[in-house]
Amino acid sequence: MNVFPKNTTFKYNWRTYQKRILDNIDNYLHDNHLHISAPPGSGKTVLGLEIMLRLGKPTLIVAPTLAIKNQWIQRFCELFLNMETAPGWISSDIKNPGIITVTTYQGIHSASGADEEVEDQIKKSSKVSVAEIIKKLAKQKVGTLILDEAHHLKNAWWRSLMELKDTINPTVVALTATPPFDVSGSDWQKYIQLNGPIDVEISVPELMIEGDLCPHQDLVYFTSPSKEEEKKIEYHHRQATIFFEEIKSDNRLLEAIEQHPVYLNPAFHLEWIYENISSYTSGLVYLHFRGKEILDIHFNIIGDQQKFVPEFDFFWMEELLDFYLIMDEINFKKYEEHRTDLVNRLRRAGFLEQRTVSFYNNKNLNHILNSSIGKLQGIKEIVDFEFSILKDDLRMVILTDFIKKEYLIDKDHNVLSLDKIGAVPIFEKLRRENGQNKKIGILTGSLVIIPVSAKNIFEQFCIKKSLFEVSFSSLYYDENYLVISLTEKIKHDVVHIITEIFQSGEIHILIGTKSLLGEGWDAPKMNSLVLASFISSFVLSNQMRGRVIRTDKDNINKTGNIWHLICFDCHDHNGGQDFINMRKRFKTFVGISYKSAPTIENNFERLNVKSLESKEELLEVNQKFFAWAKDRTSLIERWAVALGKGNILVEEIEVPSMNMTGMEKLKMDYLAKMSGNFAKIIGSTILLFWQDLLLGLLRNIDEINYIKSFSILVSLLGIAGLIVYGGKLYRSTKQYLRYKDIGRQLSSLAEVVLYGLIHEKVIRTPIDKLKIVSTSDKNKNAFCYLSGGSQYENTHFIQTLQELVSQIDNPRYLLKQKRSLFFLKKICIIQYLIFSQEIREVQSSLKSYGIK
Repeated sequence: MNVFPKNTTFKYNWRTYQKRILDNIDNYLHDNHLHISAPPGSGKTVLGLEIMLRLGKPTLIVAPTLAIKNQWIQRFCELFLNMETAPGWISSDIKNPGIITVTTYQGIHSASGADEEVEDQIKKSSKVSVAEIIKKLAKQKVGTLILDEAHHLKNAWWRSLMELKDTINPTVVALTATPPFDVSGSDWQKYIQLNGPIDVEISVPELMIEGDLCPHQDLVYFTSPSKEEEKKIEYHHRQATIFFEEIKSDNRLLEAIEQHPVYLNPAFHLEWIYENISSYTSGLVYLHFRGKEILDIHFNIIGDQQKFVPEFDFFWMEELLDFYLIMDEINFKKYEEHRTDLVNRLRRAGFLEQRTVSFYNNKNLNHILNSSIGKLQGIKEIVDFEFSILKDDLRMVILTDFIKKEYLIDKDHNVLSLDKIGAVPIFEKLRRENGQNKKIGILTGSLVIIPVSAKNIFEQFCIKKSLFEVSFSSLYYDENYLVISLTEKIKHDVVHIITEIFQSGEIHILIGTKSLLGEGWDAPKMNSLVLASFISSFVLSNQMRGRVIRTDKDNINKTGNIWHLICFDCHDHNGGQDFINMRKRFKTFVGISYKSAPTIENNFERLNVKSLESKEELLEVNQKFFAWAKDRTSLIERWAVALGKGNILVEEIEVPSMNMTGMEKLKMDYLAKMSGNFAKIIGSTILLFWQDLLLGLLRNIDEINYIKSFSILVSLLGIAGLIVYGGKLYRSTKQYLRYKDIGRQLSSLAEVVLYGLIHEKVIRTPIDKLKIVSTSDKNKNAFCYLSGGSQYENTHFIQTLQELVSQIDNPRYLLKQKRSLFFLKKICIIQYLIFSQEIREVQSSLKSYGIK
C-alpha cells in the first residue's frame, strides 16, 4: 500500500538515463538494494525521490550535511508537491520520524552520545539511544532507506547505519557521485555491505550527450612562492644538499654498511634480502659509489645479469638512511652514537618525521607549497581575467579549506599582512585590489559577508522565508560590505538565501569553504570555479569540481571553467609535491583534452603541459590557459568533436616494451622449441623413408630379409617421431604466434589476472559479459583494458595487471616446471625478478664461495 498522497508526482519529464533506471527498477532491486553512481548534476536527488514514491513505504533519507538535508525537503516540496512549506508528515527530527524523515549521518550517530561535536540541531540534553531511534522507525514501519552521498565511510557512522539496516531490513537506495575507489579493501567491503554492489553507472560523456552537463574545461595556473617562501625553500634544498654531500663522504657510514652481515655473507641472509630488497640495494649502490667492488654473488641474488648499478642520488640516500637509522638497529648497534647524531640533525632540519626519512616529499616543504601566498596573487589574476571577459555575467565560486577569521579586525583600516590562505585572506586580497568594482561575498558556516548593494534583495528573501529577526552590520573598515549576524534560527536558511543572491548576479564572486559548498550545494548559474583547496582525495576533489559542470535551464550555452592552482618548485626536477599532488587529482577528473584532435580523458597529460624549468615558462603556460579560458565557443565545439568519437570511458594500461622482457625471452624459448621440433620432424621423415632408400641401395644383397625387417623398425620410429614431434611443433608454433605480438603477450597475462580476480570474487560480473581488449603500437608498447565490468572492477583489473607487469622491486620465488630428456619433469626455484633465469646460476656462484 502506497503511503504517499495520490497526487504526488514529478512535474517535469524524465531524462533518458533516468527513465531507463526507473523502467528497470525491479531488476535492480532483486537483492533489496539499488546503488547508483552518477556525476554531480545528473539529478540523483529527484531520482531517489521518485524511487521512494514507487516503493510506497515510509522512508528515512540520510544526507551528509544540513544544507543537503534541507535540499531534499525543498526539492520534494517544489518538484513533487508543488508547495513551498513542508507538510507535517515530513520530519527533519530523527527522534520523531514521519512518513518521510530526513536527517544527517551525524544525526543518527550522535543520537547515541558517542560524538561530542554534534550537529547544532541535536541537543545533548535530549539524546536517545540508537536502539530507541530504531524502535521508533520500526513503529513508523520505515521500509525505504535512502543514503545520499553514500561514500561517507566513517567507521562510527557505518556501524550505526548497519545496526539500523540489520534491524528494520529496509530497501536501500544508495546515491553517490564518487564511489570511494581509493579506500582500503576492508573499507570497500564495508561500503558494499551497506550499499550493495553498484547497479548503475552514469558517465560524464553520457550526460554531456544528453545535455545534462555543460561543456567545461580544467585549467591550471602556476604560481611561484613569495620571496619569504622562496628563502625557506632554498634553505630546505641547501640543507638537503649539505646532508647529501656529507653522506657521500661519511666514512663511518661506509664502514657500517660494508661490515653489515648481508654484504659480508649474503648467501646466509637470502630471506632477509628478499624481504628488504630496497634497503639491500641501497647499500650496494652506496658501496659502488664509494669505489667498493660489488661481487658477482650480489648481482646474481638481485638477478642483474648486466651488472648495472644505479647512480647514488637522493632517492637512494633516503633508502640508505632508512636502512641505517630505522630498519636495522641490531646490526648497527656498534654505531649507536653516530646514528643518534644523524637522527637528531635530520629531525631538527625536518627531514625525519614519524620514522620516515624524506628530503623532497617533506611535510614542511609541502606545507609551504600547498599554502603558498603566491596563490593569493594567482587567484586575484584569475578573478580579474574572468571578470574582464564575462563582466556582470560572471558567477565565480572560490573554494578553500579554512575561514581564517583572525584577518578581520575592528579598526578603520585593515592593513594586516595576508600571509595565509583562507576565505577571509582571499576576500581581503580581492577587496583591497578591486579596481573593476566586482561584487564579492563570503559564505561559510560561521561567517557571511555580502556587498551592501545586495541588502535589498537579501531582505526580500528573508521576508519570503518568514525570517524577521535577521540583523547585519557594516564591515568595520569598509562600509561597502555587510556582515550577517548568524543566529541558530536563521543559520540553515542563510545558505539558500545567499545562493539565490549569487544566482541573481548581486554577487559576482562568492568565497566559501569546501565543507559547506564542496558537496551537494547547487548553484546552476555558476560558470567559473577556483579550487583553492589542498585536498587531493578522490571523493572530495570530484565533489568540489562537480559544482560548476551543471547545466543552467536559463542559459543553454553555459560553459564552465575550473581553475586549479599549482605552486611550482623550480628546485625540484618534478616540480615539487604540489605539482605531484595535482597530477594525482587529475586521475579522477574526466574532461576534454587540449590535443589537436580533442578526446575525453582522465589524466593530467590531456592538458598538454610540457616540461617546465623556469618562471618564464610558467608565465607562457598561464597565458596559454588564459587563451583557452577566453574561447568558450571553441570549448563547446571541442566537446562536440570529442563526443562524436564515442561516449564510453575505459581505464587502460600502457605497458612499455621494456617491461615485457620476460615475455620476450619466453617467445624466444618457444621459437627455439619450434626450430628444434622442426629439425626432429626432418629426422623422423628421413627415418620414415629409410625403407625405400635402403632397399633401393641394397636390393642385390642376400641378407635382404634382415635389412627389410630393420628398415620397418626404423620406419615405425619415424612415424612415432612424426606424431610426437609434429604435435610438439604444432603446440610450440601456436605458443610462438601467441607471444610473437606484445599485445597478445599482455592479453595472455591479462587473462590470468581476470580469472584470478573472478576466483577471488573481486570481479562479480559474469564472464560472458567481459572482454579483454589488447593492442600494440609501432613502438612495441602494449595497451590493454577490460570491457564490460563496473568501474570498480575495471580499476582493480588495471591495478592488478599493472603490478604484474611493472618492474619488480621486491622479488619472490616462483615454481617453474621444466621438461628434460624422456619427458621427465623437474621443479626448480627461480627468482621472480628475472622470470626465466635458472637457479643453477646462483647455485654455481654460491659453490665458488664454498657454500653448498
